[in-house]
Amino acid sequence: MKVVLAGAYGKLGSDILKALLAAGHEVVAADMIDREVEGAPKSMYSYKKLDVTNKDALKGLCDGADAVITTVGLTATSATLTNYDIDYHGNLNLLNEAKAAGVKKFVYISVIKADKAPDVPMLHAKYLLEEELKKSGIEYVIHRPTGYFYDIVKVFRPMIENGKVTLLGKKPVHANVIDTPDFAEFIVKHIDDKNVTYDVGGKETWSYEEIARMCFAAAGKEPVIKRAPAWLFDVLGSLPKNKKNGKQAILKFSKWTLTEEMVGDTKYGEHSFKQYIEDGFRK
Repeated sequence: MKVVLAGAYGKLGSDILKALLAAGHEVVAADMIDREVEGAPKSMYSYKKLDVTNKDALKGLCDGADAVITTVGLTATSATLTNYDIDYHGNLNLLNEAKAAGVKKFVYISVIKADKAPDVPMLHAKYLLEEELKKSGIEYVIHRPTGYFYDIVKVFRPMIENGKVTLLGKKPVHANVIDTPDFAEFIVKHIDDKNVTYDVGGKETWSYEEIARMCFAAAGKEPVIKRAPAWLFDVLGSLPKNKKNGKQAILKFSKWTLTEEMVGDTKYGEHSFKQYIEDGFRK
């Protein structure tokens, strides 16, 4: 199968690239900047420069492809672009190009509960794309992951280093995050599925307090865990500088993920999050 992989060089994208090659697929890796991916020699696939905001630049990208997989989304702060520009309109441009090229399958990486938060741009923009995809006429697979090992550790590590973790709200919140190599394997394994949505997570479910304690233990530190009211993130998000630089969207997403149950009913993968934490903090 010939697969166009949009966002091929991000953390998840590079793992999907390796999983596709391991499964014997012909791959066109599309991303903004060309780079090397360890474990995926350039001789095994082709590269195309990607700008999802430019419809004309997408022309010909999907020619001859059987499937498109897109991980494209805005995850960093930006003063000029929004999640609606990238996650929605950008992926919609890609979807329309896939339709024009006669692509039969479109695989979209969304996020769990994308339909439940119209005031959170990082979720709502993905939900809008999901709806466009469902009515596009192309066979689709929508993956809604709960979160990734590396993202959670990235959030907790600075707090662990500073000796104190601050959680939001009073109630325990749980997540069964998944390692990106496991998720990539799941995506490729289900590439032939037709018109389905998966809420995907790992096999271990932990509360954020349990995760914090595991991180402290792995770092060899005594746990210090505080709780703050969730509305503090609303105050931070309302500051003019955070509205201007795009950080408001990140704060809204962070508040959502730290106060909502993020547990997917499709549990997959052999990698242990507890072991990942132990290995990561030892390094």
